[in-house]
Amino acid sequence: MDLTRAVWRKSSYTTSNGGDCVELASVPGTVAVRDSKDPDGPKLLVTRREFRRLADVIKSI
Repeated sequence: MDLTRAVWRKSSYTTSNGGDCVELASVPGTVAVRDSKDPDGPKLLVTRREFRRLADVIKSI
């Protein structure tokens, strides 16, 4: 999947120094995830359903 035009977003809780964060991009039918320290590195692509499930699990911890 071509992500060159993807608009990446960080959490509003990210500190000014960047820290250890992930960035998300919404692309048709998919959520792309990448490491903010390595924006040219690998990306994880998950369906919106999978991402919602992951977010629900994280919130329950």
